[in-house]
Amino acid sequence: MDNAAALLRASALPPLEARILLGHVLGWRRTELITRSDEPLDAALVARYQALAARRLAGEPVAQLVGAREFFGLEFEVTPDVLIPRPETELLVETALAALEGLTRPRVLDLGTGTGAIAVALASVRPDAQVWAVDRSADALAVATRNAARLLDATRHGGPLQLARSDWYDALDPALHFDVIVSNPPYIASGDPHLSEGDLRFEPRGALTDEADGLSAIRAIVADAPARFAERGGVLWLEHGYDQAAAVRTLLDQAGFSDVRSERDLAGIERISGGSWHANV
Repeated sequence: MDNAAALLRASALPPLEARILLGHVLGWRRTELITRSDEPLDAALVARYQALAARRLAGEPVAQLVGAREFFGLEFEVTPDVLIPRPETELLVETALAALEGLTRPRVLDLGTGTGAIAVALASVRPDAQVWAVDRSADALAVATRNAARLLDATRHGGPLQLARSDWYDALDPALHFDVIVSNPPYIASGDPHLSEGDLRFEPRGALTDEADGLSAIRAIVADAPARFAERGGVLWLEHGYDQAAAVRTLLDQAGFSDVRSERDLAGIERISGGSWHANV
């Protein structure tokens, strides 16, 4: 009979991916793949692992195959209906948290929430924050709802994550105002070859591209943000493409934001841009 050691040796996948898939099928932790590597495995489990490995070799993302991805120290459910949370987006969370420092019971809005990763991460670190998250996809909101229910303390001071189906701000009560607005919107241009490569082939196209120049969603978010800030003003931060920082800063400048700047991710890429809105501007 096959064992874990033999299956991993024979795999055509990168070793890390093979270990993730096999551990998922067996329900074993990484250490168990070592300490129990010689144990005979049930043929049904071997077949299930080999089926997942074949799907991965065909290109399906590991996160979709195992149904989960870690983000900001939390494990989020992932389905084909949502964008897979990526490590570089953690910069958006970290920067938003910095903007929330010193604010009591702040209000936060996450536009295009997908899995809910950004909103849930913010809510978990700032239990006093009141957090809203919207998405135009009902299927994505279902995933975000499950993630929020599983990962957030039901007794948090800021209350439960408020989820709504909305095309950006459209369905939100006009009386709602926020201290911080964040978004990882679709920013890939329609003709970008990356859309037909790698994991992106299996993710929802509407979460990746605006079917235009890659900036139309960002323009809409920036243009309508000032009307959504609290009387004391607010902060907007956006994730964007590797070559879009200058264009996004220009949009923020033209809209009247101050302190406009971009922040680089661990790869040195200007990954997010944002600015402050002052009510007297």
